[in-house]
Amino acid sequence: MSRIFSVFKQKYNRSGYLYFYVHLITELICFYVLGKVIGNNIVLWLSPLIYDTLAFAPQSLIGYVNDKYPKLNFGIIGVLLLTFGLIAFSLNLFSSEYLEIVLVSLGNAFIHIAGAEVTLKSSDGKLSPSAIFVGGGSFGVVAGKLLSSTNVSFWFLTILSLTMIPFIILADMYKNESSSSSLSCQKFNYQNLKLNPKVILLLTVFIVIVRAYMGYGIPTSWNKTAIQTVALYFAMGIGKLMGGILSDTFGAKKIALISIIGALPFLLFGDNLMMISLIGVLLFSLTMPITLGILVSVLKRTPGLAFGLTTIGLLLGTLPIFFVRFSTKINCVIILVLTIICVLIINKVMRKMEVLE
Repeated sequence: MSRIFSVFKQKYNRSGYLYFYVHLITELICFYVLGKVIGNNIVLWLSPLIYDTLAFAPQSLIGYVNDKYPKLNFGIIGVLLLTFGLIAFSLNLFSSEYLEIVLVSLGNAFIHIAGAEVTLKSSDGKLSPSAIFVGGGSFGVVAGKLLSSTNVSFWFLTILSLTMIPFIILADMYKNESSSSSLSCQKFNYQNLKLNPKVILLLTVFIVIVRAYMGYGIPTSWNKTAIQTVALYFAMGIGKLMGGILSDTFGAKKIALISIIGALPFLLFGDNLMMISLIGVLLFSLTMPITLGILVSVLKRTPGLAFGLTTIGLLLGTLPIFFVRFSTKINCVIILVLTIICVLIINKVMRKMEVLE
């Protein structure tokens, strides 16, 4: 246990903690706006679909541009887009609410790329900084959903959005101070060197697609109250965060295999049992930073592009949810088959990892 706590205290995690807050506030603002739009719109499925598409799909391109022009502060740009989208929605500046969704979605995408770039480049090859950063999003999603059903002042939310700016500036300072920043992501070496890099990229993105699908498609008929929804998103967030911490402590490949195999029975048999289901969600979420680490290991010179590939996987994994619904039994069969495939892929694409000191 002391080894786990020692990882939390490492200097390379400072940018991760700062972007944990940034990511939380970003998703809070986005899902507040999204929740309000859905509440006022007859076509309920269209707003989330537009949001997911615009927030996820452009990140590979934005990440590539950020890799080419690292002096551009995409985090500040993202905050300005996000805040303007919030103000435009609250003051009805546009005739269509979908324009506000476009603004907050693009702001979300820019902030994600900035967070990925900063946490990866200051990580010294470790997974925990980016895992801490990404973990904050789940808490923001549920907070935004809950706030969208209230009459909270949009001026309060505007000020809250702008509080991200000093966190972003400070995280950039830590990145510039980091000894590993000049080496970028050269210390990421989680991939199987004997396998074709393009094959590794394709197979790893497939795992991300599976994780995204399970995040939306796992049977959770127990989830009927606000408290239960909070518990679900907390399990996701804690799982993503701990995936990096545990990987840096015990080895990434070991944690990946344990989490995927260990999650299976809890996901299959937790449909009506909240605690069982939450354990499965938490375990499977541990894989998030590991898949990112594999992609960065292949694309060392373009970490922004690598992160963007994960968001493309997230989009592809969530798209079926908007158009197809399976019965619980069919869903369980799909989860079983996909889990077996993911175990085989992880075992193939990752090199044998020693315990990270």
